[in-house]
Amino acid sequence: MRVKMASLYGKKDIRIRETELPDLRDDEILIKVMSNGICFSTYKAAMKGEEHLRVPENVHETPVVTGHEMAGIIEKVGEKWKGQYKEGTSCCLQAGIRYKGSEDAPGYSFEFFGGNATYTIIPGGYIESGCLLTYEDDYFAFASMGEPVSCIISAFHTCIHDYMEDMFVYDNIHGTKEGGNLLLMASCGPMGIGAIDYAVHGPARPKKLVVTEINEERLKRAAQLISPKEASDYGVELIYVNPEDLDNEEQELRQLSGGKGYDDIMVFAASERLVELGSSLLAVNGCLNFFAGPTDEQFKARVNFYDIHYRRTHYVGNSGGNLDDIREMFDLSREGLITPEYMITHVTGLSEVPEIILNLPDIPGGKKLVYPHVDLPLMALADFEKQADEDPVYKKIAGILKANHGVWCKEAEQVLFAEKWIGD
Repeated sequence: MRVKMASLYGKKDIRIRETELPDLRDDEILIKVMSNGICFSTYKAAMKGEEHLRVPENVHETPVVTGHEMAGIIEKVGEKWKGQYKEGTSCCLQAGIRYKGSEDAPGYSFEFFGGNATYTIIPGGYIESGCLLTYEDDYFAFASMGEPVSCIISAFHTCIHDYMEDMFVYDNIHGTKEGGNLLLMASCGPMGIGAIDYAVHGPARPKKLVVTEINEERLKRAAQLISPKEASDYGVELIYVNPEDLDNEEQELRQLSGGKGYDDIMVFAASERLVELGSSLLAVNGCLNFFAGPTDEQFKARVNFYDIHYRRTHYVGNSGGNLDDIREMFDLSREGLITPEYMITHVTGLSEVPEIILNLPDIPGGKKLVYPHVDLPLMALADFEKQADEDPVYKKIAGILKANHGVWCKEAEQVLFAEKWIGD
């Protein structure tokens, strides 16, 4: 079978590759990839090439397919899995699963296991680990967002706090503090939007949620998607802040917390200044989660060790989810509580992927969602209306998006499949 994919050949070298897939082994499953989100982690891997932790040293000789936020349809099932998986079933991937402790991961380490491809082969070991999840729907965009949303959910679950009643109880309390103060810093990018959504609509809501962002366009979009009024309906006081409007950022953010600081802080940008500011704003027994993974292996920031000792502050750093996290995403999405599609601002076909990944920091907006079987340039969702006169399909999608408050949805996806499908 011929496959088309966006593969990494080395540092800053991504190309569209067409080749033959190897024969499917008895312990493997073949997936027809229907959608894949482009993660900033893929950009980091592209910048570092073989120097990246998960990219093989021989990537120049054997390129690896990019992308790990995939959803698709089970095309063929190896003999070992025929009693467990059924061809024609919709599926998605929890890419954060590590097989036997290996750092190898889809989208970083394998020639044929990744999401920016028309078809992908899932190795037997990863199927054994439970990374392949099935679901009953013919909608794929929200499932592609399952992996990044699971990372967000994990970040909320992995914040830690001490039992304040007895300092010699050594079991920590896991999770952000329900009814507490939560600060999300640099949090109106795609992952930040997802974090706001989960904080407001998830199971452990803060009493006060402060969101900072210096990009005014992102800030306005976040406030439109999840407004302070909507948050108040869920018992959350939501405050959006552009730090550039503040005379004294630390002092004024502390005032917004009621003077006590924040029980939980998440930092969504790899910024020394933000980490240090967050450290200064932690409440007693507060926790700072450094969500943004830096590319600089020497990234450092000063934190307050006096507070660690006497005020029992905590620091964690993670941005990867597990199977429970992605299942929670599906449950909350089915219940209509969270909207993973809020993260999506662009859609595109496979041919555009190399340029998108290599220039990702310079492309505004949130998640770029790839449809490997669709002929489409990179389109901001707002551009469908702007270019409606150029293509009747764009006009149809623009109408759907307008009725859905500018948010990508199943109906828009189905029009894209019906009108722009280019086959295998």
